[in-house]
Amino acid sequence: MAASTGGGGTLGSTAGRVRALPLSDEEVESRFRSVTLGQFLADLPSELLIRHVGDLDARLRWVEPSELEDPTPYLMDGEFVLTAGLPLLERGGTADAIEAYVARLAGARVCAVGFGLTPYHDEVPAALVASCRRHGITLVEVPPSVPFAAIGLQFAQLLESDSAKVFRSLAETNRLLMRAVLSPRPDHEVLGTLVQRVPCWAVLVGADGKVRSRAGTNPADVALLGPLLERLFQGSGPRVEVDSYPAPGSEFVVGHPLRSSRDVNLGALVIGSAERLAPAHNNIVSAAVGLLELLSRQRTSGSLAPSQLATALLLHPETLAGGTSRQVSAAKDLIAQSLSSTRSAPMRVVQGVNVDAPQWRSTDSPVRELLQWRRTFDTKLVEITEYGFAAVTRLKVDDSVVAEAERLGWRLVVGDPVEPNDLPAAYQRAGSLRARARSTAQTLRVDSVTWTVTGLLGREAGTMLAGQVLGPLLELEPERRDVLVEVLRAWLARNGSWDATAKALSLHRNSVRRHIGTAFELLARDPNDAQTRADLLIALQYL
Repeated sequence: MAASTGGGGTLGSTAGRVRALPLSDEEVESRFRSVTLGQFLADLPSELLIRHVGDLDARLRWVEPSELEDPTPYLMDGEFVLTAGLPLLERGGTADAIEAYVARLAGARVCAVGFGLTPYHDEVPAALVASCRRHGITLVEVPPSVPFAAIGLQFAQLLESDSAKVFRSLAETNRLLMRAVLSPRPDHEVLGTLVQRVPCWAVLVGADGKVRSRAGTNPADVALLGPLLERLFQGSGPRVEVDSYPAPGSEFVVGHPLRSSRDVNLGALVIGSAERLAPAHNNIVSAAVGLLELLSRQRTSGSLAPSQLATALLLHPETLAGGTSRQVSAAKDLIAQSLSSTRSAPMRVVQGVNVDAPQWRSTDSPVRELLQWRRTFDTKLVEITEYGFAAVTRLKVDDSVVAEAERLGWRLVVGDPVEPNDLPAAYQRAGSLRARARSTAQTLRVDSVTWTVTGLLGREAGTMLAGQVLGPLLELEPERRDVLVEVLRAWLARNGSWDATAKALSLHRNSVRRHIGTAFELLARDPNDAQTRADLLIALQYL
């Protein structure tokens, strides 16, 4: 459907030395579409002389050296032929023979001839200049200082540079399209990006024929698109419909269907342009069509899975724990669809707290936050909570995901892999570490945490406990305080054994008794109470 169009290069003069000038915006755009003869000549060494200028906007396919009298069977249209003039020697050097030679090249749609001055000729034959002028073929004089190989290499480098530019532009456009898909208004943003990168207008139509979004200058009225849409919706499979309207920028109008996985019409993308789009532009349109089709499918199928799952669990809470095999199977299918995974994949509960901005929730609707975490964890099962968020995901939550969350000021508690009926317990395990994640400002993983009272209590809560339980001791003079704390810690660690404590501290057992008695008297605690000993042992670890 599409055909590439050429653009012009810049030459210093119509006959003389090639001179490269700064490219205008239009010329940069022409490079995006194709490589022209003018662009190639502008990149050649300045020693080359232009003896006659033909169509500089002609698309240049290749540079081909040939000394055949008739090279045309081996040429494609749009080639630059290099010759040292061997075919023009002896009888081939007559005016009629040169005319026949050039006529053959013109018939093969050769766009330029490069004539080398050595080893057969000292100058370009006048008859060759005249024939090239008559047939509109560009003639370039190549001095001995410029080998033919250098000209071919220059063309290859230009092609490579032009291709790299196109690839970079396509990569940047794809990045913008993906960002648009993740925005609060994905359809509108995708169309906006499309018309920004492609010279066209665009209209997105739903399956009901109503316009969902439009972008660009002078988009066609939907009533005008009626016949095209009717043809598009009546068809099936991969296809497009083409039309043309008597309106600016609507000479070429193409309709692309958006279909479900079962080939059901979900809508259409219609684009219009003043000229046929270049191949690179068509690639961008194809990417936009794919993304819009994906969004349409999500609205009609994939996004329905979470609501079905929620309905089933609300009405039948026993589904996962004690439901029939059919109910459990259906629930697992819905969970898998909601997590973009297979039924056999384990899942994790992830909880997040914002440590950099405790008042993280903005006055806007929570849709932006919700979409952020749905994208990050590749799941539709996300809940915005008073502490932050909770998500169920099939991801292992690797370092890159953690880094992205932490860059936004969040710390995560990543649960261990579980089956669906173990999700409530997994949520409780993750929740028990949430306060520690906030106080330490560190992301924690349930399956790598040491499950002790000290580990679960966290530094902040443990320090508060130590201050409350050991307060009277901590208020003493440093020398007196340190002695009592050291003896108390050793005595508790040895389960109240006087002899073991005395041996460990190199003290007399009576000295240990005296220090312990003083400590418990200050603390107003019973040394024989198990709970008191446990509280003190834990509190001492946070000093």
